[in-house]
Amino acid sequence: MSRDVVELRVHGVTGVRAEELLDHPVVVRVAGDRNAGFYRPRPGFGDTSGPGGVVIEAYQWRNLTVSTVARTLSLLFLLPFMFSNLAAWLRPPGGNGDTVKALCRVLGATITAIFVLSIIGVTLDLVGWQCAQYRPCTAGRGYLAWLDEFPIGPRMVVLAVFPAATIRVIWWVGKRSARSYEAFRSNYGSSGAPPGDRLDAPGFWSGETIVGRLRSIHVAIAYGTLDVSALFALITLDHRPVGMALLAAAALLVASCVVLLCLPALNAPHTRWDWTRVVIRPLRVAVIAITVLTAGYALLPRPPVPRGGALPGFALSVNLVILGQATLLLALAVITVWQQRATPPSARAFFRGLGAPVFGAIAAGLAATITAGLVYRVADVLDRGDIPGPGHPPPPGAPPLDPPIAYRWEALGALFTVLLVTVVGLYAGRFSRRRRDRLAERISREDFPDAPPQAAGQVQTVRRAISRSRLAEQFSPLLIVYFVLSLLSLVFTALDLIEIGPTQLAQQVSGNHGTFVGLAAYLTDAGTISLGLIIIGLVLIGLLAYVSPEVRRAAGVLWDLGTFFPRTTHPFAPPCYAERAVPELARRVSALTREHKVVLSGHSHGSALAAAAILQLPPETLHRVALLTYGSPLRRLYGHLMPAYFGEDVLHEVGERVGWRWRNLWRNTDPISGAIFSTHHPGQPPAVDGPAGQVDVRLRDPRAVTVAPMDTVPPPIEAHWPYHTDPHYTDVVIELADYLDREEPADGGQTAPR
Repeated sequence: MSRDVVELRVHGVTGVRAEELLDHPVVVRVAGDRNAGFYRPRPGFGDTSGPGGVVIEAYQWRNLTVSTVARTLSLLFLLPFMFSNLAAWLRPPGGNGDTVKALCRVLGATITAIFVLSIIGVTLDLVGWQCAQYRPCTAGRGYLAWLDEFPIGPRMVVLAVFPAATIRVIWWVGKRSARSYEAFRSNYGSSGAPPGDRLDAPGFWSGETIVGRLRSIHVAIAYGTLDVSALFALITLDHRPVGMALLAAAALLVASCVVLLCLPALNAPHTRWDWTRVVIRPLRVAVIAITVLTAGYALLPRPPVPRGGALPGFALSVNLVILGQATLLLALAVITVWQQRATPPSARAFFRGLGAPVFGAIAAGLAATITAGLVYRVADVLDRGDIPGPGHPPPPGAPPLDPPIAYRWEALGALFTVLLVTVVGLYAGRFSRRRRDRLAERISREDFPDAPPQAAGQVQTVRRAISRSRLAEQFSPLLIVYFVLSLLSLVFTALDLIEIGPTQLAQQVSGNHGTFVGLAAYLTDAGTISLGLIIIGLVLIGLLAYVSPEVRRAAGVLWDLGTFFPRTTHPFAPPCYAERAVPELARRVSALTREHKVVLSGHSHGSALAAAAILQLPPETLHRVALLTYGSPLRRLYGHLMPAYFGEDVLHEVGERVGWRWRNLWRNTDPISGAIFSTHHPGQPPAVDGPAGQVDVRLRDPRAVTVAPMDTVPPPIEAHWPYHTDPHYTDVVIELADYLDREEPADGGQTAPR
């Protein structure tokens, strides 16, 4: 018998299809489109009802993040932008977050600048300034030989087309990707919620405006970086006042963009006066004008370029940007640790409050790896296979190609960081194994106290599964080590200011001892090779994601988490799918509550979408909504990673809004999920008082360790999937549906389940 309750199921990352989510072979879309739609079992093809006769419906949003191989490989190189955007959302609770977001936005601007500088290093420096004037470099290369016929000014104008075109392509990709998600109009948001940086704030999931303004600012920074690099080099040849004036204007343009990025209005432009709205159009005009005037200035006649040496000012620009990143990361660390001290221990985040600087360091490290690897590989090709650097003098007649010393420090830092993080990760996993094994043994003994001797092997398998599921908590010290090493790597680039590289430092420290100098040279060479290997590794991960379910699942978790929050820090990050998914889910639930009651059911990351949708629902609909989460990382991962947005107070707010009609199913073998409020086992008293203590329901996994009479093997270990096939899932859906079916109080209040 059907009942007036709709169970709306939301899948998690790397989501399943609607047919599997609904356990029905034939489904039909009732709302939405191919990218994200709502599906129900098709009438006439078997039983179409769910547990207890409820109407079942599935929200399939997997196509918002599923992409082709080519698109995935291209998006891999957007990882630095994605991590810089994610860093701002990992701040600890406390404060309004304006300072952290401003620092993260400026850090994102340095990543844009470092990418542009790498293209400038390849085109204007290595090709236009160093290689074009040496016959051995252009010999046999018709695509480069013609450059020697141009004076340096016109040559730089021609070569500047490549970085300018790259900037334009990135701008176009960012604008085009926004149309898929950010352009989805949302009028939802809790009417009683204060405006600002909260999940229930009106307009929180509407980022099209802010992304457009950030995109204009970053494009201005990119073109300003190109103009400054070209002007500084040309001024060293002619010292014209007009060139100096243009250089000052270009530098002022970049500085103005940095100031704009620090404005608090960019955090929530719909809640306060936004000065960026006023200056965006003049900023675009200024960028075009300065770039056109720079090209015109470059075409003026001037003395030829002296042989030898790199593009003037280029190494200084790279070094200043990298040192700026180190300063920003250090400032982020100080601010987030200070904010962490003001929070209670139960609400403190992973990484000792260093979530924002840790992920900022990951963004800066990936950007350095990609850009330094690009410059070194091009230099390696141009000098006919000889690794650039002081440890390998160029042969007679070969061009002395010389990338900035800062890139050598980055290469060496990347090598040590990868090696030490790997060692620390292996040690942390092994060091914690005994503690995890003791916990697993206690849990398995409580779950299967009467296991027969012939089930000893299966019990041991269960213990290993529980022990492995606790590995996620070991990442905290690992990422702190990564942050410290990355910060040291960035700081060491300051030695580039006095032209000291790894080998020169080894000479001074060891008294020019040949062994140490040679070791430094070989390690630096290994670092430059490791840059290429890291890039190849990223590409292989992208390809393996289409072959290996395990790799696809791990990459999917990272990708869906990284693109969950709006792009309020970096506009070139992959688009935020939640800017469509959350408002669309809230709109559907709101529409259903006009005629039905709704059990909103979210698996894994789908529970985060469901919780965010609850916070966006109009208050008048909430008394007809219940929440079911399972395999949920809301507390175990998101609550610790992003406590300002999924902290304990936010989770209590979700419970209160649905009148505590909320159940959360979890398993000890699940490596992702956990209890949200209380880890008590069935039959034990909750660890917290009040209705929150009734939310969590632990499921024993596996259901047994012995072979049932009608079976041939023991029940499988389900771990993270599936949950909706468990008998307890059916019981909980019926329980929540019964709560919703109870007569509402006359005053329209909410009744909490007992």
